[in-house]
This record gives sequence, structure tokens and C-alpha cells, in this order.
Amino acid sequence: MAKTSIVKVLEHCKISPPPSPNFNITLPLTFFDIPWLFFSPTQPLFFYDYHFSTSHFLSTTLPTLKQSLSLTLLHFFPFAGNLLLPSDTNEKPRIVCTEFDFVSLTIAESDGDFTHLTGNHPRDINDFHSLVPELHTGSVSANETTLLLPLFAVKVTVFAKSGLCIGLAYHHVVADGRTFNNFVKTWASFCKDSCFFMNSSPSYDRYVILDRNGLEDVFLKEWFKRKKMVIGSETEKDSPEMARVTFVLSLNDMEKVKKWIIGQCRKKNWPQPVHLSPYVLTCAFLWVCLLKSLIQEDGKTTRKFHAEDPSYFGFNAGGINRLDYQVPTSYFGNCIGFGRSMARVGELLGEDGIIVAANSLGNTIKMLDRAMFEGAEKWISDWEVLLGSDLHVMVCGSPKVDLYKTDFGWGRPKKIEEISIEKTKAISLSESRDFEGGIEVGLALPKLQMDSFSFVFNQGSSKETGIS
Repeated sequence: MAKTSIVKVLEHCKISPPPSPNFNITLPLTFFDIPWLFFSPTQPLFFYDYHFSTSHFLSTTLPTLKQSLSLTLLHFFPFAGNLLLPSDTNEKPRIVCTEFDFVSLTIAESDGDFTHLTGNHPRDINDFHSLVPELHTGSVSANETTLLLPLFAVKVTVFAKSGLCIGLAYHHVVADGRTFNNFVKTWASFCKDSCFFMNSSPSYDRYVILDRNGLEDVFLKEWFKRKKMVIGSETEKDSPEMARVTFVLSLNDMEKVKKWIIGQCRKKNWPQPVHLSPYVLTCAFLWVCLLKSLIQEDGKTTRKFHAEDPSYFGFNAGGINRLDYQVPTSYFGNCIGFGRSMARVGELLGEDGIIVAANSLGNTIKMLDRAMFEGAEKWISDWEVLLGSDLHVMVCGSPKVDLYKTDFGWGRPKKIEEISIEKTKAISLSESRDFEGGIEVGLALPKLQMDSFSFVFNQGSSKETGIS
């Protein structure tokens, strides 16, 4: 492992959008937004090669970063706003935007090993915490006063003559991955080209989201029933021994898994899974790998399990293309649903575990395509089940969101890491930086389990068949 790095804070500042009369508005939360009140913020880190000194960054690059961020907030102003959390159950949570809003920006310098941090090999999770911006944590209950909490923060760390890290923290209640991608790409475009012209501005019309199933009332009752929510970065200053590793599945890897599934189905006269997309193949493979790594060590079973125990796989499902009414792609906010697949542990660990996983995932996606809101009243409680057991798996992110095309003027990111998976034990998925059509997989696990996962993953992806 690399030596412990020293991070020195150089500046704290507030970045406000240029004055505009549009800022004094309130945005109500839709039923798509409310479930995210129960989640900690997303914390992506964007690493870039940057072979200049710290003084060059401060005098030349930083002013452009600040100016372009301010200009971007003019169009995406809710990122500078605040979440209002009333204690009164007669009031609904909402996003408030005023002319006094700002985004907290921290500038720092690190003597850490940039090459080590941006590799795919095992790295201590604590090495990344100093790169994450602080976003105030708070909770509200029936006995507390109303809280007003920021939704977004930025921290830029310079690795002199090596690289830059742009660390972001934003609460999912303000935006889904599609909206965030539009925001960060716009910021990068303004930074790279001062003459950049936006083709279309974000749409803030909340009335385009139709609540035909009464889900807003259902979700608000869930929130008030618990009388508590937590918002904040919640990054531990010193976490238990966990490793962060990146795995990459190429199109060739996925094709091998697909051919094996098709061959097994033909051999056993089984129907093929309804979906064998790269996403389904990757998730099915990871589901089995993660479950095996949990109960095995060096290929031997070390943990007892019951074959009939359920294992759930949770993922987000884009809503814009699944709704039976039109929502503009420029819509600002959340427009995603939730999918939860189930399979028995014994079946997943059997010789046809990947087929079982692919069938379960494919059937869930087929159901979401047909009726996205079937069982939606249980979205919040379903997430709680996933968070409550190691037998369950969650994924965040999407390989369809091309974050590796985010160019601030220094080229594509060298690496992107999602820090929040440490808390949720989720798997992060993104498009591969280096392999066309490939998928990058990020995990943060206890070191012994990570060793086991690496063994199972590498064994499965190197074979012409599924995992053995």
C-alpha cells in the first residue's frame, strides 16, 4: 500500500451563480425524488492527468474552473439550492432556491501517489476520504426544528505535476444520474471552451411527472413514519480495513458468458433468458461472484448458508423511456424506478448459477418495461431489505452514462471512483475507459472478501464457460 498522504487545504470559497430573477423559487419533490431522502449522497471522484505545478493551477486553471462553475449554476441552479426538511408532518420536504445560494468549493494540495490512486489494483479506502468534499450531515424528527441543508459541494485536489482530482458530493434527491451527467458535462464544456453554447436548458416543470398511482402520499407516509432522515457525506475519517478495486469486463468477456449460457440452455433443452444484454450478463456474473466470495475462501466453503434463502439483486431503472407519457430528456430531477430480482442462494451457487441470475434479472427488466410501477409502493421497504443482509447485492451507476467523456480541457478522466459504495456495499458500474463497449466495475470490500472475490472473478472471466 502507498504511504499515507498529506492533504493541505489551500482555500475555501463560495461559488454563486450570476444574479438572476429565476432563483427565488421552490421546487416540490415528486414521488421519484422522495425515496432518495433515505440515502446518503453520491460521491464521485474524477481524476485527471495534470502535469503542471500547484502555482500554475492556482493562477491559471482555478479561475476558469470557478467562472465556469458559476456559469453552469446559472442553468442548473438547484445544485446551489438547499433541501428544506420540515419537522411538521403537514409540510412536505422541498428544494428552495434563492439569490443568496452558493456551492462550497474547497481547494487542496496532496503529496499522495496519483498513479497508485488511479490504478485498478487493491487500494485502502482511507486513501480516498480526504478527496471527498464535506456536505453537512443532519437529521430531522418530529421533535426537532426545520432544517435547511445544502445539496452539493466540490473539492479540487492538486497532485503537483501529476494530476487533479475533482471530488463531488451531491444528494440524489436533487438529481438522478442523467441530470448529474448533463450538469457535469456542461460545466466541463464551459471550462474547456468559453464560447460553448448550450443546445437546450434544463426543464424544471414538475407537472410533467404524473403520479397516477398515488405514490407521493405512500412515500411521504414512509418518511413521516420513520420521523428521521439522514443527509450528508458520511465518509468515515478512519474506516475498517477495506480494499477498493476496479474490475473490467470487456465485450469479449461478456460474449464468453453469453455463449456459455446459450450452450447450457441448448444442452439442457431450457429456454434462453429473455434478456442477454451486456448489462444483464455483467450483473448476473457479478451476482454469482459476490455471493461465492461471501461464503468461500480459497475455493472452500467457510460460511454456512441455507439453500432456500433468498438473495436479492437491486438496481435502478431509467424511467424516461419506460413511462407511457412523455418527459423531456432535459427534465431536471429524478426519473428512475427501482428493480429487485430474487433467486435462491442454492441455485445461484450451483453449476447453472449465472443462468438463474440472468433469468431473474431479465424477467425483472421485462416486468419494468411492461409496468414500471408494479409493486412501486414497496420501493422504500425493498431497499431496506437489501441494506440489511450480506446475501443481497445492489448496483449503482450505469454504463449508459458516459462519464469518461467529461473533458474539462485536460482530456478524458484517467479514473472515476464512486466513494459512497463503502457505506451501501453496492457495486458501481460505468462504461470502460479503455475498452469500447466494456464495463468498469468498482467494489469496496473487506480485504479477505476482496481476495476471494478477485479469485472467483478472475477464474470465471478467464474460462470459456461460466464460473466454476
